[in-house]
This record gives sequence, C-alpha cells and structure tokens, in this order.
Amino acid sequence: MTTKIKSYPIDHLTLYGKDDNSALIIKNHVYTYKMLNLRIAALAFWLQEEGLQSGERVAAWMGKGLLASIMPLASARAGLIYVPINPLLKAQQVEYIMEDSGAKFLIANKARLKTISHISDEFSYKDEESILASVEDILNSQLVNLLPPSGCDVDDLAAILYTSGSTGKPKGVMLSHKNLWLGAVSVSQYLNLREDDRTLAVLPLSFDYGQSQLFSTWFAGATVIPLDYLTPKDVVKSCLKHKITILAAVPPLWVQLCEYDWGDAALSIRCITNSGGALTQALVNSLSVIFRDADIYAMYGLTEAFRSTYLAPNLIEHNPLSMGRAIPFAEIMVVNVDGLKTEPNEHGELVHAGPLVARGYWQDPERSAARFKPAPHFSKYADCDGYENIAVWSGDTVYRDKDGLLYFVGRYDAMIKTSGNRVSPVEIEEAVIASGYASEACAMGQKDDRLGEAIILFVRPILDSGDRIGLRMTLQSNLPNFMQPKHIIWIDEFPKNANGKIDRNLLKNQLEMGLYPSANNGT
Repeated sequence: MTTKIKSYPIDHLTLYGKDDNSALIIKNHVYTYKMLNLRIAALAFWLQEEGLQSGERVAAWMGKGLLASIMPLASARAGLIYVPINPLLKAQQVEYIMEDSGAKFLIANKARLKTISHISDEFSYKDEESILASVEDILNSQLVNLLPPSGCDVDDLAAILYTSGSTGKPKGVMLSHKNLWLGAVSVSQYLNLREDDRTLAVLPLSFDYGQSQLFSTWFAGATVIPLDYLTPKDVVKSCLKHKITILAAVPPLWVQLCEYDWGDAALSIRCITNSGGALTQALVNSLSVIFRDADIYAMYGLTEAFRSTYLAPNLIEHNPLSMGRAIPFAEIMVVNVDGLKTEPNEHGELVHAGPLVARGYWQDPERSAARFKPAPHFSKYADCDGYENIAVWSGDTVYRDKDGLLYFVGRYDAMIKTSGNRVSPVEIEEAVIASGYASEACAMGQKDDRLGEAIILFVRPILDSGDRIGLRMTLQSNLPNFMQPKHIIWIDEFPKNANGKIDRNLLKNQLEMGLYPSANNGT
C-alpha cells in the first residue's frame, strides 16, 4: 500500500503567507496576504448570503482581476464547486458549460452578461463590479462575521475545469481539494519557488496551467501579477515594470516572445516554464540566449492529472526535446499494447497514477471509463482500494530512453496513417522548426485514396521570408519519403484556441471546407 500524503482544503492555501508580504498585484494595486485573506473570507460570506448551497456549482467568466483571482479559494470556503470559464469564449460556449455543469450562478462583467441575456432565466447572475463593491462593504461592516477556513474533506470536489474543446465538446474535469493542493505543493517544490519571487500570470486562469501560477506562487508565499495582454510586447513591458522572476507560457506564445527585443526586461527572470506543447531545439536555443540567467523547465501535463513530468534545467541543453521525469506525487508509466511495462526506447501509452489524478469527467461516465481506468498491474497503486487505484490513460504515445528520460511521440488519435505507416505530427513539426525556415508548424492528415492519409503541413515563416524550395529540400534530406508532406500551406498567422495553443481542430475543419486551395492544387 502507498503512504498517505497530507493535504488540506484549497482555501487554506494563502493562510501561511506572511501578513505584510505582497500576494497579488492588480493594476498597480498591491494586496498583502492579510488583505487577500480578508477578501477571500468576505467573498465566501457573500456567496453564502446569495443562497448558494454546499456542493452547488458557481461559474465565473472574467478577465484576470481581483475577483477571478480569489474566486477559486472563496468558492471552496463557501462549500461550492468552482467552474472557471475562459473569458475568450463566446456566449454559445458559455451556455454549454453552464448547462453541462449545472451551475446555478454566473459572475461576469456587465458587457459579457448582456450577451447571454436570452438564456439568463436558466440561472442567476451578478456583475463582478457590484460584487467587488459588496465585498468591500462587508469588510467595512462591524456586524458581519467573515467565514473561517473550511474544514471540508480533501476528497470533496473543489472545481470543474473545462478542456479547450479541440476534439468535440469540452469535457468538465472534476478536481478535488487534494488534487489542487498537492499540485501547488509539487510545482512549488520542483521550481524551487521563494517568498521573493514575482510570477507574471499570462495564461488563462481557467486553464490548469494558468491556475497553477496562482496556487504554486501562493503556496511559496510569493507574489502573483495577473496580466490580460493584448500583444506579446505587453508581456515584455510587464516583466520590466514588475521585475518578474517567474514566467510561464505555451510554445506559440514563446515563439512570439522570442521575436521581441527584451533588453533589460529579461534580467530579473530566474525561471521560465513551458507546457501545453513540446519545445523545439530552435526555441530552446532562443530562450537560452534571451534568458541567459534563467532556469528553463520543460513540462508535460494533462488537465486530467494536472501535471505529469518536468525536465530539470541542467538536462535541457543536451535533451531539449525530452519531457523529463515524473513530478513529485506522480507515478508515470509507459505501457505497451499488451499492458506491460515498456523496454527502453519502446513506444507505449503514458499512464499517470497517484493523488494528482482527477475524479473523472463531470456527468460523463462513458468518457470517464475510457480515460480513467485501473492502474497497471506493476503500478505501486495497483493494490490500493477505491479511487486510489485509478490512473489516467493519457492516449499519448511516448517512450523512455535508457537514462529514464521521457519523450513525446504524439497523440494516438492525432497520428497520421499514411502508406501503411503511423507518422507522428510532432516529429514532422520538429523537423520544420529545426530547418530554420519556420517559426511555427502544424502537420495533419487528409484523406487520400492512394495513401490512406496525405500529410498536410501548415507553416508560418520566419519574419515573412519563407523559402519554400529550401524547406522542401531540407525535409527531403532529413525525413524519410513516407513522412514528406504532400502539400505545404504557408500562412501569416495560426489560429489559436482559448488557451493559446494552435487550434488544430479549426485548421482541419478549414482544410476540409476547401479554404486552402493549395492543398488540392499543389504547394
């Protein structure tokens, strides 16, 4: 049997920060840990006064202001289940999440609430400006007893995070207090976060990686500066202004950030992290030059298990494409088609077991059963009872080298089946970026009568100077014939989903609709 790991209700997270230390900076307004904890308690009291009952879902559709930052902890303190909604989503998508989650209450700004007025009779709602005013009124009142820290069971649900919906309808991933607490502890530990750190939170707070920026920073007693940026230049300016030490992003954003002149803005940064997609050799090289004094952490994660692996900074120079090894509290296995542990360099499915594994998909037993299954027989959790035995079977194909480092091959359902071969889009994309002709690339399959699937490659050139012949010649030199793209489509900008990743699903739909004639008429 495994050793029990101590965890706490997630609303306890900010209680251990020093009262006078800054915890959150919103538009130049500094909230100390004491000020933050008072507002969490006041907001929790307000939520209960609105008549919300324990276990009910409360949703928030907001930018990165004070309310969005403290809602995860305040709703937990009030006994509620928090449903954050990406502010980039539109009314139709919000309607789906509200209906699917069964949320009875929605918080948003007035402009967003106007867009959903036709469905507002299905639930109650309140604008964030008036709620913030109510919170301050509560704090100024001498008659109100603020809610104390909750004493809920750590296995109770604390949040439902909806995936970006790149494949079909978004799925609501159920996260317990334990999942969130141990995720914060784990990241804070392996990133070696300190009280004097200042984290720039540029990723959506509805995204597990974005929410982690809050939780791991607060666990360390440090400061978070949330930023809703319009352009990558805004990120650079904020790093300089706030002397940021910790910066996290996904690969498409890193690509854009590396195209800017950072100057002194990079000097204070001591740690940068990447998840939501693999780094490339070219990107690692660029990051190493710009952030020459920073540790670079490559990470791999699943919303269904928060985070799975990280690559220590001392390994990235010689292993830039590796996913690394398991993070604290995670057991990571590579399982072959026979259900056995793979040998070094043998491809298999990544399986994640341990206390970071989510509780399945909200009201979706069919998809839950397909992804959340008993741990492999060789797992240290195989003999556990109940939910502790359940692992996430990721659907991602990986392999582990002789030194124990993991490498991503591709998603099983994204593999291109061409000429009798299974081809990883990632391998093609890495070759494209390494060629020096492209900033971003996306490969996918298109039905083809002769090949089964033809390889279609979308490319964004470096500084608008794409060399089509040069890229073709480089790929022909570095990739086997069966991995050569049938068509290369050069585009000025990739569409991105709500979490900032390349929207592969949209590109594929556009391709099938015939919006890229070159895919039918040649490159």
